[in-house]
Amino acid sequence: MVVGTGGVAGQLASVVEKVLGTSLPIGLRAWDGSSAGPSDGPVAVIRSKRALRRLVWNPNELGLARAYVAGELDVDGDLTDGLARFWELARAGALRVGKPKPADLLGALRVAARLGALGPRPAAPGEEARLSGTRHTRDRDKAAIAHHYDLSNDFYQLVLDPSMAYSSGYWTSDSPEYTVADAQRDKLDLVCRKLGVGEGTRMLDVGCGWGSMIIHAAKHFGATTTGVTISRQQHAHIRKRVADEGLEELVTVKLQDYREVDDAPFDAISTIEMGEHVGEENYPEYAATLHRLLKPEGRLLLQQMSRGANAPGGGAFIESYVAPDMHMRPVSATVGHLERAGLEIRDVEALREHYVWTVRAWAATLEERWDEVVALVGEGQARVWRLYLAGGALTFEEGRMGVDQILAVRPSANGTSGMPRVRDWVVR
Repeated sequence: MVVGTGGVAGQLASVVEKVLGTSLPIGLRAWDGSSAGPSDGPVAVIRSKRALRRLVWNPNELGLARAYVAGELDVDGDLTDGLARFWELARAGALRVGKPKPADLLGALRVAARLGALGPRPAAPGEEARLSGTRHTRDRDKAAIAHHYDLSNDFYQLVLDPSMAYSSGYWTSDSPEYTVADAQRDKLDLVCRKLGVGEGTRMLDVGCGWGSMIIHAAKHFGATTTGVTISRQQHAHIRKRVADEGLEELVTVKLQDYREVDDAPFDAISTIEMGEHVGEENYPEYAATLHRLLKPEGRLLLQQMSRGANAPGGGAFIESYVAPDMHMRPVSATVGHLERAGLEIRDVEALREHYVWTVRAWAATLEERWDEVVALVGEGQARVWRLYLAGGALTFEEGRMGVDQILAVRPSANGTSGMPRVRDWVVR
């Protein structure tokens, strides 16, 4: 059902449909109370002329993201459904590909002028990343990591499971009683089994987050573990947790770049969704470092997001607000990097659907504890996360991104791998 054609909303709907080359997939409501477009689903709410001004200056994903984060653009109804409707049009080829026609752009500017939306470029919301210097230098990497991971330990404790595992879980049950905490525990167990860790194992976790992996491997498998992170807040959290749990003899955490690790060799290395932050130009060094740090017959478990050639950084919103300087690639390209470094690939397991379930659990928690989140990090940052999680779940669900566990080994000089005859980590 389509409602309304007049007022501000009607004028805007006409412009948007000309630019898109198709009918609006969602409803539209403007600051004057007028409505246009479908009424049977999500409704985009344009709260002020300032939102239009942002789109005049950035008529793309970044302009929309800035308006949403600033609260000038909102969505009534299911945000994920609204995003899905646009992607459905894109997959069907219904959206106009490439730049809009000059006549349509001129018409859009005339409407903006008539509505009083022209003017100086609005400042970007304060939540937007502002990095300087050369990409993937150590100082810039620290700044990029701090932008996202140093947001607030208290915030991440609200949204994540008690172990604070900030990566895809491994969902072994569809029971309603089975939670994201169970899925994260099962993921950590799976990693430890794939790596073959136990008492006497010396294990390194590169990009150790809030310590879920190193604490789990020590506490439940008896491994001696070391974690490295360049996030000061993560480092402080892990030190306190290790002390609280009396694991000082088994667990060490260092505020250290992976390129600075000098206490090799290790029997096993895990690196869970860290490689996305390394950068394509530095990935050969990253892979070579992992190889160097492993002893012969040592195992590597790398869990990493994958993406095709389109928007390897995740798109303008992700790159500006969530994970600046991130780079993803097809899993085959990551495997190539590891092989060229001298590692032998032994197993690859795709976990794409598992990330859908994980992100939706985080999103549900975010909504349930919305007021607490806003009190901790502000409404703008809370809106960043709402958009991030809604879009993330959809991206994995529709296959535009994946996540994979890659198990590799550093063969000995004579080619022995030390691997078992069969996959003894598989749950049967």
